[in-house]
Amino acid sequence: MTVAVHAERSAWYLNRWNQLILGIIAMMAISSPQYVWTLFTGPLNQKLGTTLAQLQWTFSLLIILQTWLSPFQAYLVDRFGPRLLIAIGALLSGGSWVLSAWVDNIWALYFTYGVLGGFGTGIIYVGIIGLMVRWFPDRRGLATGLAAAGYGFGAVFTSFPIDSMIKSSGYAHTLLVWGVIQGVIGIVAAQWLRTPPENYQVTSAAPAQAIAKQQTKRSYSPLEMLKSPVFYLLFLMMSMMSTSGLMVVSNVGPFAKEFGVADVLVLGMAALPLSLTLSRITNGLTRPFFGWISDHIGRESTMALAFSLEAVAILVLFAFINQPALFVVLTGLVFFGWGEIFSLFPSTLTDTFGPKYAATNYGFLYIAQGVGSIFGGPAAAFLKQTAGSWTAVFVVVAALDALTAVLAITALRRMRQKQLAAG
Repeated sequence: MTVAVHAERSAWYLNRWNQLILGIIAMMAISSPQYVWTLFTGPLNQKLGTTLAQLQWTFSLLIILQTWLSPFQAYLVDRFGPRLLIAIGALLSGGSWVLSAWVDNIWALYFTYGVLGGFGTGIIYVGIIGLMVRWFPDRRGLATGLAAAGYGFGAVFTSFPIDSMIKSSGYAHTLLVWGVIQGVIGIVAAQWLRTPPENYQVTSAAPAQAIAKQQTKRSYSPLEMLKSPVFYLLFLMMSMMSTSGLMVVSNVGPFAKEFGVADVLVLGMAALPLSLTLSRITNGLTRPFFGWISDHIGRESTMALAFSLEAVAILVLFAFINQPALFVVLTGLVFFGWGEIFSLFPSTLTDTFGPKYAATNYGFLYIAQGVGSIFGGPAAAFLKQTAGSWTAVFVVVAALDALTAVLAITALRRMRQKQLAAG
């Protein structure tokens, strides 16, 4: 037994960087349900005889189940450990595609692709983020940024193969094959995921001085966290950034078409798909980049920098939105100023409330992304319809970004310092 315990402690997978790699792999395995959904809408509409509006409720259910149930999903990870729960999440996510291959009505699709897929991907997303903030007390921003980037980048490797298989073999065969592939990858990666020891610290590299002073000395339970005003300020700020970002994300296509740049060639490619490709890249890169910055200069200062960049980028984009080349570049910059919320907020939350209940605590905060997904698209459409132009949308987005930046270096910094001093 002593030999077995020693072998476990010295196993390769207990290296935290290997844990990060395994987490990124698990994240990449669940990215396709969200990011390649659009490839299945046409064939599914034809098969099921639905309208696009009816079909899109499947996607809404996926996102709602992934975000609004995240506290419960994260609690399960904290309670039963990442190895079991991440494997279950991968089984549900991959299985949702396999089962969706056989559905013959919209309600069955809602349950398979939407409910099962949303619950499975939600377990993995909050579980991996909660795990990384515990393994990397000194580099929480970088680690969560890399893990979150894996969620976005995974579809880069699957989009073209899935699109090709749909055209050659049909959507049902594609769902079956790729459901098995993605489920198996996630289950295999989960087998070596482990939670670090309680109060885990890194002896080889002390946390950056700016961050060490901003980290709590104890862990707060979810109930204790929910009694703290700091949590609600973080929730408000993340909701504002999610809403403003999704107001743009969900309307890039309409922007491009209304201002006449969608099909104009830039570097031999149409401006809109080129913009979407560049934006996906910048939206992934910004997560580890600003996470790494925050590990060195502090969370609030980085928030102020990134959110201010987003506000300026929005205003400059609006000024030059009818210029195809600038439209491509500036939309990429807008995404670069927004995607870092998925590394900065979980890092700040764990710095403030400790690592022991990190997954469950982040589950409550991640609901803010669900708030943004509900308000972002409809709010932008309502403003456009009411004002008769996109001007109001751009002004509101820039204002939300700027206000969140100010809150970061004023109210959030002051309230966190007060709580850390009291704790």
